[in-house]
Amino acid sequence: MNSKKSISRRAALKNLGTAGIAVAAFAPGGDTAAATGSRRPPSVSRSAEVRKTIFDRVHQTPLIDTHEHLIEEKQRLQGPKPSLVPCDDWALLLSHYLDSDLLTAGMPGASLERFLSPNVDPVSKWDLIAPYWAAVKHTGYGQAVRLSIQELYGIEDLSAGGIEKVQTGYERIRRAGFYRHLLNDIAKIESCQVNCLTGEPFKESEMPELLMQDLSIVGMFAGPNFKQLARPTGIQVRTLEDWHRVIRWWFDRYSKYAVAVKSQHAYSRDIDYARVPAEQADPVFKKVLQKDPITAEERKRLEDHLFWQAVGEATSRNLPVKLHTGYYAGQNSMPLSRLQLNAGSAAELCRLSPETKFVFMHICYPFYEELLAVAKQWTNAHVDMCWSWIINPVAAKDYLKKHIVTAPINKLLPFGGDYIPVEPVIGHAALARRGIALALSELVEEGWLNLEDALNLADPILHDNARRLFQLASKTETLKQAQWVR
Repeated sequence: MNSKKSISRRAALKNLGTAGIAVAAFAPGGDTAAATGSRRPPSVSRSAEVRKTIFDRVHQTPLIDTHEHLIEEKQRLQGPKPSLVPCDDWALLLSHYLDSDLLTAGMPGASLERFLSPNVDPVSKWDLIAPYWAAVKHTGYGQAVRLSIQELYGIEDLSAGGIEKVQTGYERIRRAGFYRHLLNDIAKIESCQVNCLTGEPFKESEMPELLMQDLSIVGMFAGPNFKQLARPTGIQVRTLEDWHRVIRWWFDRYSKYAVAVKSQHAYSRDIDYARVPAEQADPVFKKVLQKDPITAEERKRLEDHLFWQAVGEATSRNLPVKLHTGYYAGQNSMPLSRLQLNAGSAAELCRLSPETKFVFMHICYPFYEELLAVAKQWTNAHVDMCWSWIINPVAAKDYLKKHIVTAPINKLLPFGGDYIPVEPVIGHAALARRGIALALSELVEEGWLNLEDALNLADPILHDNARRLFQLASKTETLKQAQWVR
């Protein structure tokens, strides 16, 4: 055997791991014995070659990012802002999601507050998280940050001796144009879909083709949010029908620019929205308008009615409806028993409105087997794996493997970084690509796919499904003509 080839294969094995079942029988050119059902002994070197082929394809394929909370680059460059940009140094990379792991690992809230303060010397901040770093660095949240730091700043892991270099790298990268550089050039992400967290239902982005926007509907039915939504319309809200007009105003103004509508209302209740007619919701709406107290049952009745009012507007305009399911961000606050209901309620939503394209986000973790059953059963159910690769990367890979052999692949959206700061998206995308490549490789090694099938799945999974479902080609052309960027 050629020594260089032998070394190359050993290196590939070291990087990609060993294989289980022989791959050659299932790859193009497999032998007759494999075709008739017999099995050859495992071929480790062949498996390594297959893995390299799949990993190369997945890492070279453009990716659509279907869920972010990224603020505008211009706003980010203005420096610290309460809540969304607490500081403007390397600690910002740990401010979203990983801060929760630090707290559940035992970090005092006061220490975290100092860590994220704009008034603390960046280099000295290491001392605040050092006692807890070893406990969180291997979680999905931790790995996304570590991979981002490795890629962007050339530091393998956070330590006292490397913080100054990390801070220098942070300052070097954070310049005008860095969103496009990080997302397009480094992560090979074609575009992101952003759920704005700065208050307005739709963000008129200065980079609309890169940071495509969802239209947030949660304020249309939860509350509802009279101040935020009614004031821009000029509509005086005195009746339920007036509020219907407010909802239509937002859709008339932004539906042609939005890629989808989004609600994270599952943080407050289950997604069991019943079809409630206007005559049953109207008395409750009058009470809310007059600021009279209402019962929990009355609140649900009004929310349910208005939810379907907003969903009806979305459906008539062919906008998919994105709904949070499963795990909650944060710590010490998640009612797990309620999350168990999400998948069953998702199935009922699909039954109640078969013409609506529902997108159920975050694989309903940890109840992803149940959501997989929904995707297999209901034509209008789609599953978005956004956030899941950093909640539990092993579970996300497991879900993807099972989805491929269980439900139609055109029902799957593989990635959304779900971040406010842009830098950790780099690490999250790397985790997702690794998980996708591993899932495809393992399905070939286990005999569920041949190599050609696995390679042919890369384009649909990484970008084709999202391009089709969200009409990204036509949306891009429309956004080029958006009135606010002319």
